[in-house]
Amino acid sequence: MDQFDSMLAARLGRRRLLQGGAALGAGALAAPAFAADGAVDLHLPGGPSTRPMTTAFPGKGPMILQRMRPPLLETPLSVFDGDVFTPNDRFFVRWHWADIPTTVDVNAFRLAVRGEVAKPLSLTLADILRLPRFEIAAINQCSGNSRGLFQPRVPGAQWAHGAMGNALWTGVRLRDVLDLAGVRPGAVAVRFGAMDQPLVPEAPDFSKSLDLDHARDGEVMIAFAMNGEQLPLLNGFPLRLVVPGWYSTYWVKMLNDIEVLATPDTGYWMAKAYKIPDTPGANVAPGSSGFPTTPINRMVARSWITSLAEGQRVPWSPMIAVGGIAMGGDCGVARVDVSADGGKTWLPATLGPDKGKYGFRRWDARVPVSAPGMVALMARCTSDKGETQPLQPIWNPGGFMRANVETTTIMVTA
Repeated sequence: MDQFDSMLAARLGRRRLLQGGAALGAGALAAPAFAADGAVDLHLPGGPSTRPMTTAFPGKGPMILQRMRPPLLETPLSVFDGDVFTPNDRFFVRWHWADIPTTVDVNAFRLAVRGEVAKPLSLTLADILRLPRFEIAAINQCSGNSRGLFQPRVPGAQWAHGAMGNALWTGVRLRDVLDLAGVRPGAVAVRFGAMDQPLVPEAPDFSKSLDLDHARDGEVMIAFAMNGEQLPLLNGFPLRLVVPGWYSTYWVKMLNDIEVLATPDTGYWMAKAYKIPDTPGANVAPGSSGFPTTPINRMVARSWITSLAEGQRVPWSPMIAVGGIAMGGDCGVARVDVSADGGKTWLPATLGPDKGKYGFRRWDARVPVSAPGMVALMARCTSDKGETQPLQPIWNPGGFMRANVETTTIMVTA
């Protein structure tokens, strides 16, 4: 039994696993007050861009508060300048519904597997832990990450770049759980339900689905740990789905229901919510309508400068060090190029170690600066599939899938 098993087994003997730092007090998600550690300017062009910092949420360090209930907590961009794995206590938080359990009775918890299966299951956490496990590094990124930078502005959470995080996830293959139940011939999809609930009865329970082949690909995971520790409650304890390379709307938190379907999922969260234009880059002209749509799916290549902040003053030097992170989307990072003249010329960056194709890749470069003044720094990722970030931003009414080259403007002083 390894260290993680020992820890979890000991806690499974208690009525609640959520003791100490992992538990939420009954008022933690409802109280309007919060502990503030100043404020941060997210440099959002379409509206108020200042947000408070908070340390009020159990198990979380200083986070950018986007919304109190349901909690939307953004990771400061500077956090990503450390290890490529985002610390659990700084990992972003996004919930759809505000009725979130504040404790979980681990003895009573069950994961249902039902629908088009030969043997419906009601699995305990101990049952899950007995299955073969594996680990995978993967980025969990909100579909609307960077939505606050869309112009014209669109409704929804006005995130900057911190609605994302990368972790080493530990769990069991969804395929193994489905095999225990025995998927019936003719099944086409798998739908996932969660413990959070809407506050009004007419609102649809949150659920998402994957095509059966995708669900059984051996990479989709039911995770019980991240970065070597149990899942924080705010990030989905006791179980969550991990769908490497896809946006986090599919990464269902507090997973408690798996339903195998004989027909495609026509529920609200697949048929109406999280739809993107079925156009190149999910891009349409502002104000347009009547375009075909499809459910959002795989992530695309992106990169960010994390070593320098917007507006930062830097002493002049002929060569300035700049570093950051990149992601290939649903594949690895092939290269990162950096520009110090607003995209006129590009220089290759040096890539750090590859910790997994679905995770962040560190990059570093030194760029020439001819004289003091304002300098527009850019980073551009090219994925293993040959997908290169465009210079021009896309637009769609959901504020989804921003992926263009981002600019960080610094002041180089004499």
